[in-house]
Amino acid sequence: MSRRAASYDESDVRVRPGKGTRPRTKTRPSHEDAEQAMVVSVDRGRWGVVLGGDPARRVVAMRARELGRTPIVVGDDVSVVGDLSGRPDTLSRIVRVAERRTVLRRTADDSDPYERIVVANADQLLIVTAMADPPPRTGFVERALAAAYVGGLSPILCLTKSDLADPTEFTAAFADLELPVICAGRDDPLDDIVAALQGRITAFIGHSGVGKSTLVNRLVPDAYRATGVVSGVGKGRHTSTQSVALPLPGDSVPRGWVVDTPGIRSFGLAHVGPDDIVAAFDDLRDAIDDCPRGCTHLGPPADPECALDGLEGHSYRRAMAVRTLLAAVTGESDPGDEQAPHEPQPSG
Repeated sequence: MSRRAASYDESDVRVRPGKGTRPRTKTRPSHEDAEQAMVVSVDRGRWGVVLGGDPARRVVAMRARELGRTPIVVGDDVSVVGDLSGRPDTLSRIVRVAERRTVLRRTADDSDPYERIVVANADQLLIVTAMADPPPRTGFVERALAAAYVGGLSPILCLTKSDLADPTEFTAAFADLELPVICAGRDDPLDDIVAALQGRITAFIGHSGVGKSTLVNRLVPDAYRATGVVSGVGKGRHTSTQSVALPLPGDSVPRGWVVDTPGIRSFGLAHVGPDDIVAAFDDLRDAIDDCPRGCTHLGPPADPECALDGLEGHSYRRAMAVRTLLAAVTGESDPGDEQAPHEPQPSG
């Protein structure tokens, strides 16, 4: 039986609270019980992390909802909660990402505004270059150096296949930058490079075919097996398409880590400016304070009043070496000189 409208009163009214009246809070859990970890692999929304930097305590984690789209890359120091047993099919959560000490970035090319973070918190950048087959390119080394200086990494030039050609002429171009050079030919002992890597996180970069993977496997004999393990998600992805951190063998503390990165076809530096590169050198950083506004530090005729020209002695020689680096990465040098392979003279 229907009721007349006049018979309804307030007792018949049902009011559902609107979204605006529901109690809400932006307070996030503090996760005081979170453990510190380092990211060693990334694979489609899952991160392999090692608790306390111990390779034996490896777990797989997802990104907590409260982090949104916060980027997390290999080398990041993170805080994790949840199931930290590391048993198969278990999953923990990354709830915090610590501020990065260093960042190695690149872009697809010099006009691409999108920065790709290759690795975070690496102490060093090992630039792997073959002396022959393929012949070395100074342009690639110069760009890698610029990225290292700007990102806060200490660069090391590593020469493979040094038994096929004399590296003296090639390395002379970088002498005034005080760039450490290590030879790692097939028959060269690895004592020097192991000493340089011990206790540090070192990112390896290089073109395909220069022997980077061979070197990684000499340093980490079970690298192929270890690479498969650290991906940790059981989906069978070929890990050469992703950066992965591998622990150096041994019981030393702190342990050294090798970050094997995919072979790089191009190294764009759209995010790097002249001041960024010069500022990596203490003695040059102070000098450019006297440069006119907009100075590119390339010297005459582009910058006739550049303060780098007033330096003396070792600082002047280093300034000229940095100026050569600037010309290469900004495209002001002869394009043919930058792109053409450097042909060293055969040894012997």
